[in-house]
Amino acid sequence: MPQSNTQLEAQGRTEGAAMKAEVFLPEDYRPAEDEPFMNERQTEYFRRKLIAWKSDILEDSRDTIEGMKDQTRNIPDIADRASEETDRALELRTRDRQRKLVAKIDSALRRIDNGEYGYCEITGEPISLKRLDARPIATMSLEAQERHERREKVHRDD
Repeated sequence: MPQSNTQLEAQGRTEGAAMKAEVFLPEDYRPAEDEPFMNERQTEYFRRKLIAWKSDILEDSRDTIEGMKDQTRNIPDIADRASEETDRALELRTRDRQRKLVAKIDSALRRIDNGEYGYCEITGEPISLKRLDARPIATMSLEAQERHERREKVHRDD
């Protein structure tokens, strides 16, 4: 009996996952300048770092949503109500920034999958490992980022 498309797709995903061997990464591994840039270990290091960061953000977000549900109550004192609404607005702005950060993390993960991660989108040169370790969503080398910010500042000052 022929397999359905769904069964074939599931089988393809399973075989694809089995073909990609998991990269062994020691607990204390840190990317080093003396190894080939964006080798399997470095790529896996940054993938795991990005996934853990995204997971932390999503967990915080779930906690916030639960907390906001619990806080929905009628506060008779106008000053207390204003204070709570200000806190809520601040929390929502923070969540919005984190939502944008999750999108940047997803973009970085896609660049890893496409083999483009770690290279400046402007110059094509490698982004320093120190910069990527500090800001794993970086898309530009430090020099290109500084040029970009200087241009932005000049246009803002017009």
